[in-house]
Amino acid sequence: MGLSGEIRPVPSGQERISEAAKHGFRRAIVPAANVPKKVPEGMQIFGVKKLADALSVFDDL
Repeated sequence: MGLSGEIRPVPSGQERISEAAKHGFRRAIVPAANVPKKVPEGMQIFGVKKLADALSVFDDL
């Protein structure tokens, strides 16, 4: 995360999401740049650009 609240991409984002799904995670909040092209079955992905976006996801759950 940057000083102004922007959410930066992380390396190996697709692999991390796939591993999370294998371990039973069903939802993930990820940097918008890391939203996978193929979402693992049963997984819900929320791509965010700013910290405020991530907090909004929690409000909507």
